[in-house]
Parts: sequence; structure tokens; C-alpha cells
Amino acid sequence: MAINPFTMFIFDLFIISAIIIIAYTCNFYYLAFLSRKRKDVLPTIDLGTPSITIQLPIYNEKYVAKRLVDAVCNMDYPKEKMSIMVLDDSDDETVELVKNVVNDYKEQGFLIEHVRRGTRDGYKAGALKHAMQTTDSEFVAIFDADFIPPTWFLKRAIPHFSKSNIGLIQCRWGHVNENYSTITQAQALALDFHFLIEQKAKSNSHLFMNFNGTAGIWKRECIEDAGGWHTATLVEDLDLSYRAQMKGWKCVFLPDIVVDAELPAQMNAAKRQQFRWAKGSIQCAVKLLFDITVKRKVAVEAKIQAFIQLTRHIVFPLMLIQFLALPILLAGQVNLYVISFLPVITIAVYLVMGPGAYLVIMQGMYHKSWKSKAKILPALLVYNAGLSVNNTVAVFDAVLGKKNEFLRTPKYGIITKDDDWRDKAYNLPFSQTTLLEIFFGVYGIMAIFISIFSNNPIFVPIIGLQTVGFFYIAYMSLSHTRFQRNKSSDNHVMTKNEKMAKIIYKLSMIGIIGIIVFGGFMAITGYNTDIYPLDRMRGHLDGIIGSSDPAAIRAHLVAIQEDLNIVMENPNLLETTNTNGEVISKNPVWVFPTDSTNFIRIQNDVNFMLTGVEKISAVPKDSSAYHTGMMDVSDRALQLRINIMDATPYMYVSAPNVLYSVIWVVAILAIFTALKRKKEQLKEADELGV
Repeated sequence: MAINPFTMFIFDLFIISAIIIIAYTCNFYYLAFLSRKRKDVLPTIDLGTPSITIQLPIYNEKYVAKRLVDAVCNMDYPKEKMSIMVLDDSDDETVELVKNVVNDYKEQGFLIEHVRRGTRDGYKAGALKHAMQTTDSEFVAIFDADFIPPTWFLKRAIPHFSKSNIGLIQCRWGHVNENYSTITQAQALALDFHFLIEQKAKSNSHLFMNFNGTAGIWKRECIEDAGGWHTATLVEDLDLSYRAQMKGWKCVFLPDIVVDAELPAQMNAAKRQQFRWAKGSIQCAVKLLFDITVKRKVAVEAKIQAFIQLTRHIVFPLMLIQFLALPILLAGQVNLYVISFLPVITIAVYLVMGPGAYLVIMQGMYHKSWKSKAKILPALLVYNAGLSVNNTVAVFDAVLGKKNEFLRTPKYGIITKDDDWRDKAYNLPFSQTTLLEIFFGVYGIMAIFISIFSNNPIFVPIIGLQTVGFFYIAYMSLSHTRFQRNKSSDNHVMTKNEKMAKIIYKLSMIGIIGIIVFGGFMAITGYNTDIYPLDRMRGHLDGIIGSSDPAAIRAHLVAIQEDLNIVMENPNLLETTNTNGEVISKNPVWVFPTDSTNFIRIQNDVNFMLTGVEKISAVPKDSSAYHTGMMDVSDRALQLRINIMDATPYMYVSAPNVLYSVIWVVAILAIFTALKRKKEQLKEADELGV
């Protein structure tokens, strides 16, 4: 069957995206295979108690800063060998809190200092770079504000610098609040996949392994030899670790040394963290890949794996391309089944390549406890699908070279389910990305209907998973939005401005829900009146092509006439008249229309076929005229089917549909603008101390 050029272009995009996504997925399974081959017992050597500087970069961390400093000072290591630098770029109550804590520990004999640069240039990387100017110890350990290192950490980790070329020891992240919510459980599982599969496979091998920014120990010599901390990207940890390995240093991952940390409990905070990681990775790809490629001492497999790791976030825009393309291809009756005569094989392949393979991997990761972890896998799939919009924006930000701004991930000291973050400072409102998530969710509902009405229900679970993900992420982003003033105290009484912001927020939520419901209703109604009749016509034409019974063919043609009458009443069709004022064309194509999508011509062809079938009915079935006539009807039906397929995409993008979509988007943008204005007013009030 011929496919029109537009549909062919979409099909090519769909297939190319699928091939690339499969390649990245298969690479993860390859790393899973390597991770099982690697020995868990790593060599150690008695290094005694070498000097070490522990650097603690923080910014506005009043809920967790003391917890971090307490944990570091409680480590079982000689005080005179352990220098602690609290790199504090804060501009809120954290400054005074940290100052008091540091002074208390100074009085107890600890070598601890409160470092204030007076600027936030370079963000975390800038703070670490500044600290290295006065660091002269043999080793440097780094902990972010949300981490809680155990007392035995240094004594167990330092002996793993067993070879002179080991420049970094990376330890595994634990999750102190893993069971707080479904969001934290999904994040914990995703991080476990990263550490126990990717990091474990690459550690102590010729493959490049990245530093995760915290819970690790560096050799100071390695940092300096690699060129120190750079501020050009949002992931200074990935950048430095790759530059170090290009210099010949080795990075080692220790799966048995676990440092607990707090996972983001607020959806908007989790999205911000994922955004930073995605954008930073692409930035590093732009910055480092050429040098890695031309470096002779780097093995070919290491170069390939470096390329995959640094660019892996392009999978997210490719997922969106597939999501957008799938309903267009289904509406165009393009066969997307892996095996055309066994549609069920398609869904089976998705299950084997996706959840099935992950379950096998989880058995090797968690052993006896894998079944309890497997219950979280559906939540992780929904979570990752929904985040594809957020991470796609991050990828485009990096590719287009948008200015960097290191936006911290708020921490609230959440450990147990009874802890609450909602009334604390640092809460984040939803962003414009939520608008896109809502759009993709509504588009997904339309895609589900298209899948069903085009007789391709096998794709409903695939579309449905992503649709649920978009709505889930958008809903959680909206429901987790708070307008808490960052500099307010925890027992702060709401001001008039804050009360007004709360009212505006509630009204905005009602407005957004109303707009979504209205948009969904209009989409379903529009599909039923504009597109569904064309789908029915294609079904009847299929019946004609496969039939040799004139009576059955006549019934199909009569049904097509009825659907054509519905379509011809559409006021959005472009009408053309002759000199006598007679309408000679009704076309869904407004720009460069062709006669193949002229519904009046299609109607005339159907009428001609109906007349021909009446004549064929009077001819003996065993005559050559009967067979010739039936072949002519079948050929005409096939051509009409192609014409209707050509017309279908243009029914989606009619002028009113585009106008309604613009109005829909503008309405939501107006709500975002109102919320943004109120947020700025609160920020100004904070700065003025009102």
C-alpha cells in the first residue's frame, strides 16, 4: 500500500527513534551482564590515617546542615588528620546556624572552618574550586547537604586506594527516606539501577565511570592533575571524573559502602534535580566527546560507552517523537506490528525488552528481596515516562546553549512518613513544563481513541503508560506547589500577600482542571465528527476490497455515502466554485490542495462505483464481464482508501482546531503568568523584609 510523503516522513522518524532507543536499552542490558561478572571483593591496603579534607558545599540548607556537620564530626578518625570545610554560599538563616555549629565543634578541638566566599559564582563547582586553593591534604572527601556519612566511613573507604593510579573512590548512595512515598520509592529504584548496574559494571575496568558529586573521596593530586573543578557545566562531578580518566587515573565504585541520603519528596524538586542532570550530561558531551574520541590511549569500547553515557538523555526527546508519531501512523493505517499477522507479538516484544528484562536484572541486584522491589517497577515506568517532557526541555536547553543556572534541590530533613515538608521553606511551584505535560497527556487520550478506532488496540497499553505518566507528573507538580517564603521561620504567620497567593493558587488549580476537561471534551467531540467518519469509510473500503458479493459491496458503498454526507457538512473544508457558482471542491487541505483529497470527487467516485455495482449484479457471475467489473471496483476502492488516508492528517490540523489549540494554550499560559506574578511579589516582599 502506498504511503503519502508526510506519513512516510513520520514513519521514518518513528523507526529511527525506535532503533536509537533500542540501542541505548540494549547497552544497559550489556552493562547488567558486565556487572554480574565483576568481583564484589576489592583489594585494600593499610594506608594508616592519611590527612584528609572533608568539603561540605551547602546553599540554604537550614533543615539538614547541622545533621551533616554532626555526622562528619562523629566519624571515627583522628581529629588532627581530618580537616572539615563547610563551604557555605547561603543567604538565609543557614549562615547563622552553621556558624554556631562550627564554633561549637571548634571548641571541641576539631579542625573545622566556616568558608564564606561572598559570592555564588560557579555555584557548587565554584565553591569547590575556591576551597582547593587552601587544601593541602592527601585526600579530599565531598558530601552534599542531604547525606549522612556513617562513623566508620573513612576507615573503610580509604584502604581501597590500593593502587597508585586510583584517583577516586565512589560509594553507593543509600536512601534514608525511601519508603516515604511512591515518588521516593521510584527514585530509589532508579538510583539503585545506576549504582548496582552501571557503576558496578564500569568500576575498576577500562570503561569510564563518573563521580556522582558526593559520597566519594578524591586524591588531591588527581583533582589537580585533571585540571581542577570547572564551572562550564551543571555537572562538575561528571566533567572532572572524565577528565581524570582521560589522564590515566582510575575510578573505583564500592557497592558495599553505603552512605544514606535524603531523596526529594516534592515532585517539583525531583524534576529540578533530573533537569540538572540531563542538561549537564549533554553539556559534558559537547565539552568532552571530541577529546575522548581522539585520545589514543582510550580503548574503543571506553569511547563508545562514554558517548552512550554522555548522550543517553537524548532518549527522552526520542520517546516524545515516538509518542507524537504513533497516533498519526495508526490513523494512516501504517502497519507497525513486529510480525504483521501476529499483533500480539508486538506487545510481547515490548514486555520482554522492558519490564521483563528489568525483573531479571532486579533478581541479580536484590537477590532474595527482589520481589518486594519489583512492586515498585510499574511506578518507576510511569515516573520515567512522565519525566520525558521535563528532561527533553533540559536536553534542548543544553543543545541550544542556554545560560547555566545551578538550581539546588531543596532538602527538608525528611526521614519518616510522619515528617512533612509542605509548610517548610524552599518549596517550589510548578513550572511552565507542567503545561507541556498536560498537553501530552491530552494528546495521549486522543491517541488511545485513535488506536481503538483504527483497530489497533494492541498499542493502547503502550500509549496509556505514557499518558498516565504525563498526567501523574503534572498532577503531582500542581498538588505539590506551595508558595512558602524562603526566609520565613517555621512558625511564621501568613501575611495578606501569602493568603492572596493561596487563594490565587486554588483558583488556578480549578481553572487548569476546567481547561483540561474542556480540552478533552473538545478533542473527543472533534474526533467523533471529523475523523471517525473517515475511519469508518476506510473500514468499508477494506470490506469492498475483500468482497466479491455485489450486495455486500452495495451496502458498504451506501454506508460510505452516509459518512461522506457527514464529512461534507464540515464548515472547515475549503470550498471552490466554478463560474456558475457551483461548488466543485470541498477540500481539508487549505494550502496547496490537490484533487486527490477533494471530497466532492470522492463522492462522485463512490456514486460511479455504486452504479457499476448495480450493472455487475445483472451480469452472470461466471462471465468475464463480471470478473472485470469486480476487479475495477476493487481497484477503485483501493485508490479511494489512499485518498482518504491522504486527507485524514489535514482534518486534524484544520484552522478551527489550530485556533482552539492556541486558545487552550493561551488560557493555561495566562494562569501561569498570574501565578508567576504573585510569586515575584512574594519574592520582592522577602527581599524588603515585609
